[in-house]
Amino acid sequence: MKDLMKTNCYDIEDAMIIVGSCFPRMQPFAYEELKKISDNIYDVCLESTHLNMAITKIVGMLCRVNVRKLIFASVDKSPHCVQLHYIESEIRKAMALKDLEITHYVAVDNKLISIDEKTIKMSKSLSELQSNIEI
Repeated sequence: MKDLMKTNCYDIEDAMIIVGSCFPRMQPFAYEELKKISDNIYDVCLESTHLNMAITKIVGMLCRVNVRKLIFASVDKSPHCVQLHYIESEIRKAMALKDLEITHYVAVDNKLISIDEKTIKMSKSLSELQSNIEI
């Protein structure tokens, strides 16, 4: 695993997996499942690195190397790691990503659960979530 913020922008492959730095320790079997997809895994801690710095770094990497697959994976219920999933919408604003497959996972009980774009968007809007909850 490589530290995202310390990796050279050209030192990437056609598949990138970005995880919260606590992921391998907290969800080791789910981490092994990610390694089966690609061993080109980068970690970042959004508790110590500002989200905007991670976005800028990822945009810099994507515009230099032809990445075909980007995966974001976090530990479920982490208030910091959830921000990993918001990076996609920010990089889409910065650049065209038509040939890039982006997938999101959260790990629960050492299992990867796929998360769709609608769920991610809704998680950013507490008022929308509130209106969809039966009270």
